[in-house]
Order: sequence, then structure tokens, then C-alpha cells
Amino acid sequence: MDSWFARSRSPRTIVIWLTLYLAVAANWPLWSELARIGGAPSVYLPSIALMALLTLCGTVAILSFTAWTRWMKPLWFGVVVLAAVVQHYMLSYRVVMDPSMLANAVQTDPNEVRDLLSWRMVVNVLLVSALPAWALWRVRVEPQPFVAQAWRNAVLLLAAAAVAAGGALAMNRQLAPLMRNNVHLRYMMNPMASIYSGATVAIRPMFKHSRKLVPVAGGAALGTSYAGQVKPPLFVLVVGETARADHFGLNGYARNTTPELAARHVLSYGDVHSCGTNTLASVPCMFSPLGKQDFEARKNDYENLMDVLQASGLAVFWLDNQAGGCKGVCDRVPHASAFQNLEPSVQAALCDGDECLDDVMLRGLDERLAALPAERRNKGVVLVMHQMGSHGPSYFKRSSPDVKRFLPECTTNALAECSHAELVNGYDNSIAYTDRFLGKTIDWLQGQSRRFDPALIYLSDHGESLGEYGLFLHGVPYGFAPEVQKHVPMVTWFSDGMKARRKLSSTCMEAGSDAALSHDNLYHTVLGVMDVTTPTYKPSLDALASCRGDNVASN
Repeated sequence: MDSWFARSRSPRTIVIWLTLYLAVAANWPLWSELARIGGAPSVYLPSIALMALLTLCGTVAILSFTAWTRWMKPLWFGVVVLAAVVQHYMLSYRVVMDPSMLANAVQTDPNEVRDLLSWRMVVNVLLVSALPAWALWRVRVEPQPFVAQAWRNAVLLLAAAAVAAGGALAMNRQLAPLMRNNVHLRYMMNPMASIYSGATVAIRPMFKHSRKLVPVAGGAALGTSYAGQVKPPLFVLVVGETARADHFGLNGYARNTTPELAARHVLSYGDVHSCGTNTLASVPCMFSPLGKQDFEARKNDYENLMDVLQASGLAVFWLDNQAGGCKGVCDRVPHASAFQNLEPSVQAALCDGDECLDDVMLRGLDERLAALPAERRNKGVVLVMHQMGSHGPSYFKRSSPDVKRFLPECTTNALAECSHAELVNGYDNSIAYTDRFLGKTIDWLQGQSRRFDPALIYLSDHGESLGEYGLFLHGVPYGFAPEVQKHVPMVTWFSDGMKARRKLSSTCMEAGSDAALSHDNLYHTVLGVMDVTTPTYKPSLDALASCRGDNVASN
């Protein structure tokens, strides 16, 4: 071994050896996934050989841009650490590092980062990176003239591309269906996929100046229900976080995770699907007038539901219990973080640093309401509360001790260290806490009935995997994400005053609670509830349109 280090090595030799090492040490999720898909060795071994060839060539091609001098050693080591960290999370949570997942990770706040750190991660990263770190420290890089290095690096790049293209063409019959039916495999090629996703996320903002904001709030106005109104409407929209529909007791779950909501006679919609599988994808989409398909294909940014409500003359306010914020949805309307400027007693009771239980959003709500412009408030109020909800992996932090009915629960962020039962207990306790939070919110709304006609809609942004199919957390690309990451709970509550105001039929709404809905319906349903007229409103996507006024009799 010492003799190998005695000679200077060209940067290209080091890059090739580094690529071979990473293919073996940092791609176990890819190899195991190929074995799972293939089943028999006669099927998966050729797939592994082909994907190994593509991974090797792709990584060599990328690293050929770094094959220069000894000053590249820190960069090479950084690539090793990146590959080690990505492999840890792929193995621990069965995620893939596509651009959407990486963008979501970049926007993760320090508290969420802390939840994802563990000694297991440190050990796993050291196991992968210790040997190449020692080797990179020992090896001497052969100095070469700039021009000579440039053309040799170009040859290496072209050779890697040619070999990859040749292999793909030679085995296209096997490769095409494999990649078409398993799109996620391309994002498991480590570190190539992470570097590609990182570059995509980094470069995308550079072109953001070319995207214009398309107005959609023009023509927004208040409907006839506001003429001579006795009391203005007060509508609360709770944006849930990481809640699964199948873990809501209201939807038939074996455990009674939602007793507070059941006691308040809410209506639960059992067949609702999200726009995305992570917050960054779902929240802007669910507030958009475009719908999932057009939203994902858009070339420009668009105003959203919050802009339309504000343009109509209503008082609008976004209250956030996530450091990651509203993902741009609330940028043009009044908004605040619920955990800022808290009294020390509240901070001690509900918060761990800047991470707070959702009850913190109920503190000082009367004062927040009173601070809204009186002219707008007298017309009507829309309050959006963005939950911390059931955000993982530290589910045990998402509930207070007095609601922890399902024990023992997983009390670590290293989910592999917990049994499945403990993991589910921790998650179900977080759902039970959301249930109590929503119950308290409804109680607060009922207390406002003297001055307002109140109503509430709760809708989660996406679901969560709890070990099904070996998957954890969320963020799997939508096309092949499991149902549990897309099937989300939706709950409505209307006061008698709001029902009378909007002529809502309880019987009709109950009959329609089994309808297939999605995030596409939220924009139009909220506009219908608030009686805001706008050219972008589509009655066919309003989940309650058929249950209002004269429409009830015609259905």
C-alpha cells in the first residue's frame, strides 16, 4: 500500500479510483433496490451491472471537471462526505435525492436539521468517508501543465460519455423499461444524482428573474351575502402537516385518534389527495387557481388564493408555526410566525427553542384579530394557520405529555432503532394532538359567534410513510409515491350562522363527504364559502357548490 502512495498520481487516476470506491461503498440503496425489483438473480444481476456502468461513467464525467491539482483534495473529500450522508438518509428513510427533495431539504430550518441528526448518521458517514479521507491525505497529486491537463480531462469526459452511451444502447431493451417503470432509480445513483439535483436547485434561482408574477386577483369582489350583513364571516383555514387520512379516527382508523373532532360534529372527507408529497410542492399548489397539472407545467409565478381574498376587501392573515414559512404563498399579505416574541412562560410551556407545539398559534388570537384593519375586519376575516402537525422524524416532539395515549412511543429520530409499533404510537400521538388543537380552535371560533359567523376547514399538505414498503417520512416523487404519502385528511366545521349565511345544507354536505377530492378543490371551495366572486372561480371544483342555496333543490 505504501508503494502506491510513493509515486505521484495524476488527478484523473485519483478521480477514477474515487469513483470506483463510491460505486461500491455509497450505492447500497441502489443495488438493494435493483435486487428487490428484479427478484431472481438472473434478472437483477444484469441490471446491477448496467446501472453500475452508468453510475461509474456518470460520476467520472462529473469529477473530470475537478481533475486538476492537489487543491482539489477538499472538493473530492466533500463529494465523499456528500455521498455518505445521502446514503445514510436513503438507507434510514428510503428517500431519493431528486431536485424536489433537495430543494425541500435546503429550506429545512435548524430545528428540523437537528431532528435529522443522530449518532447513527455520524457512524455511517465515518464508515464511508474515513478510508478515502486517509487516502486523499496520503496521495500525492502529479503536477501537469494547464493545457495538458485540460485536454486529458476532456478525453476522460468524452470517454466516460461514450462508454455510458454505448452501454445504454447495447442494453436498451433492458434499460428502457427498467427506467420507465422505476423512475426513482435515476435519483439513487450516488453521488451523481445528488450533484445533479444540487446543481438544479442552485441554478434554478438564476433564471427566476425571467419569471413574472401573473395577476389573478383582478375582478375579485364580495358577493351578495355581504349586502346588509349583520355579522361578518370569520373563516379559519388550518393547513395540516404530514397527516395521513388513514390514521384519523373519523375516517375509520381502528384507534380513536380524533375524539375531540368527533365531539364537535365535524364533517370528514375520506377521499382527498394531495398535490405533492412534500411541503414545498404541496402548499403553493393547493393555494393556486391552476390545479396540479397546470401548476407543475407553469412557466411563470401566479398570484394565489391569499391575493384574491385580500383583493376582494377581506382582512387576511397567515399565522405560521413552521420556520420554513409559507413557501411564498403569504408573501403579499399580512403574516407572522407564531413562535416569535413569545412571553417567557409560553415559551417554556410550549416550545423547545424556536420549535413550538401548535397550541402556540392559539395564544393571543383575539389580539391578532383586533389588530387587523377595522374596515376590512368588518367585512370579513380569513385566518390561515400553518401547523407543525406531525412533522417527522421526531414525532414524539409533536404532542404534549397529556395527549400521549399510545405508549410506548418512539423517542428518537433514528427510526430504525424503534419497533414499528413504537413508531406508529409516536405518530398517532401527534395526530391526537392535532385533534385537540383543532378542537380548541373550533371552541375559540364558537366564542367569536357573537361578532362573527365562523367556519373552519382543515386540510393536510401531504401524508407520511411509516415503514410500509420499507419507506419512511415523505417526499417520494409523486408518480410512484405510495398512497399513504398522498391520501390526506380534510375536515370542515360550520357554525349555524355560517350555514344560514351561505344557505348550506348539512344533509347535502354529509352525502357528499365520500366524493373524490384533491388539493385542486381548495381554492374554489374557499372562494365559494367566503362568497368571493372572481373570473378564476370554477363552480365544478367547489366541493360545496351543490349544497348551497337553490343548488340543493336541483340536485
